[in-house]
Amino acid sequence: MVRAGCDDRHVIVRDLTIDDLPALIELQQAGAVVGMAAVFPQDRHPFPRQAILARWREELADPAIDVYAAVDDDGTLIGFAATSGSELLHFGTAIETWGHGTAGELLGVVVPLLRRAGAEPTLRVFADNGRARRFYEKHGWRSTGVSSVSSFEPNPILLEYALPAAQRGPARPRSPGS
Repeated sequence: MVRAGCDDRHVIVRDLTIDDLPALIELQQAGAVVGMAAVFPQDRHPFPRQAILARWREELADPAIDVYAAVDDDGTLIGFAATSGSELLHFGTAIETWGHGTAGELLGVVVPLLRRAGAEPTLRVFADNGRARRFYEKHGWRSTGVSSVSSFEPNPILLEYALPAAQRGPARPRSPGS
């Protein structure tokens, strides 16, 4: 568990559990509907709640995938991340935290975990998700020029990003007492 300061609240990063899934799916759906409207127009491609929930259950059971919850002092889920080796699979924060540094704090905890795998950290981001692309680029991630297609309708383009070794990413928050 890591504690990080963010605005007037503390962000605690811990392992995500099956008990977190109801709050996680609510948080992820709210963010996806607002943040990815250009990628998944809700009138034609609504958030695939059951498919995403099933994927989270599979990933929680997979020993090759690490899943993290970011919670505030009250224990409320305010963010999530999932990694496999040096790949950032999923990442997001609650809408009410956008613009307050929570995502940067969470990324600051996750990047060192990705680097432990020994390879250059990578992630995939929707080409039309400008907000996410700007966030990752601000934190040193760069497009590799590799693209793929999402399995979710309407099968939007995903761009691969990498965090070069010379790039440290955001500073890792210190644990209490350090």
